Amino acid sequence: MASSAPPATLHLEPPGPGPWAQDGVHFPRPMTRYFQDMHPAAFKAGTQDFARYYGMLIDGLQMAYVQGFGYNQLLPAPEDQIPARIQRAEEVYVRKLWREQLHEWDTQRKPAALAAHRAIQAVAPETLSDAELATYLRRCGAHHAAMVTQHMRFTAAAVLPVGDFLAQVGDWTGLPPSELLGLMRGTAEVSAGGSDELSRLKQAFAQDATARALLAEDGDPAQLLGRLRALGGETGAAVAAYLDLVGHRLVDGFDIAEPTALEMPDALLRSMRIVLSGDEQAASDIDARTAEVRAKVPAEHQAQFDALLAEARHNYRLRDERGVYSDIWASGLMRRAALAAGRRVAAQGRIASAAHLLDASLDEMCALVEGHGGPSADELAHRAAYRATYTAKDVPATLGPPAPPPPDLSGLPPAVGRLMRATAIALGHVFGSSEAQNEDKLLYGLAASKGVYEGTARRVSSPAEFGRINQGDVLVTESTTEAFNILLPLLGGIVTDNGGLLSHAAIVAREYGIPGVVGTREGTERITDGMRVRVDGDAGEVTLLG
Repeated sequence: MASSAPPATLHLEPPGPGPWAQDGVHFPRPMTRYFQDMHPAAFKAGTQDFARYYGMLIDGLQMAYVQGFGYNQLLPAPEDQIPARIQRAEEVYVRKLWREQLHEWDTQRKPAALAAHRAIQAVAPETLSDAELATYLRRCGAHHAAMVTQHMRFTAAAVLPVGDFLAQVGDWTGLPPSELLGLMRGTAEVSAGGSDELSRLKQAFAQDATARALLAEDGDPAQLLGRLRALGGETGAAVAAYLDLVGHRLVDGFDIAEPTALEMPDALLRSMRIVLSGDEQAASDIDARTAEVRAKVPAEHQAQFDALLAEARHNYRLRDERGVYSDIWASGLMRRAALAAGRRVAAQGRIASAAHLLDASLDEMCALVEGHGGPSADELAHRAAYRATYTAKDVPATLGPPAPPPPDLSGLPPAVGRLMRATAIALGHVFGSSEAQNEDKLLYGLAASKGVYEGTARRVSSPAEFGRINQGDVLVTESTTEAFNILLPLLGGIVTDNGGLLSHAAIVAREYGIPGVVGTREGTERITDGMRVRVDGDAGEVTLLG
């Protein structure tokens, strides 16, 4: 196919019967051909796992890609399974099934995933023959799909107790969800970039003046990271362990088109300097805020409040852990393999850039590596140009007929009604943006993370631009994923177009204590790069100061 400019307009047809909703929170741009092929089956399998495990009256979700844009659709539970689902839902709150899943995650799934990541990461794709590299690509692809399923499988365990807390305590107090979710702060170490490897790194640098001096040196960031890794003793080992943990994970997004941390050495190094400086975050007032909320709960429900809060806080970390330790790392490993293959094919003059291989399907990648055909250089260049041209704002938010109104849950048996209400509330706060009408100099979003901050807006359209972020800037972007936590120490505030109070951007901002407003819808359109803005995370407002 000859190279041509992307079309001026896009016309999208529904991918199947029924209503389809665009997922601009997780997929704000067109996805690669590889991701479009791999993701739907893996995603559906994982969502069906959690729906069936908890006895929900849905049978998970399905995902479809239309000209690269992701749309999803709820699947109803089969009629003949409804009685069994209702019976299963009776067990959810009695056995606290989310705790059983978290135990499974901690003792089985997460350790196995870490071992699998590290085994794949230990292979140097540049050293493989063409046939071996094709096999390795397929291994990385299969691992990536398995990790997508795993990510989705634990969704309900992550959001159900939080949704239940919001539902019940919201009824008792009338407090907004932003106030209630503030009580989750401090329970998701991974969302603030925490890990055993980071703790080890902090301890090593605190005891090594030579390493601290080296960290502060000017020079090429990639070379400096290499010198830090090469340090002898515990410090060098701690640096290596940390970089091996975070280096090949995507910094943002879920697709292999997005860069990994080691591909952004300047931003990674600057973030490490802040984290290792010894400056502590402001003291948390979480105990006082919890007491204030509890005092507004009727006395007869305060014991229930304590129990609901404990369950929500207990599983809250799983919201981000299941991505950071599953598909975000696996996607980065698939990207590393594809780029290695791309460099090989580009060196043979068969594609214009190694990065263009990212726009091939897995079968096409393998064909190009083994010399058995595959798309032309022009075709891959065209696909890359298309993805760079459009965003989710260029296509409809929904496809197909209008979605039906939410079902009336009042007629359901109590346990399944409670289950479905909690799930709906939680997922609503993942995807739901503000609906308030923005003004000329004032944007209304959702109050994701408390505090007020004035700073320079840094309009970032993709992770490749994160290198432009200076310490103290306000990030303005479509949305972020949980993996962005590595770079969040650089920021003074965060503003997103898409997502709600349980979006990853909101969770990460809360854990860092950085003022955040999410779901403004128009932030990236109205805020120009370098503009002075005030981010009011208490009111959910962003003021354009000029």
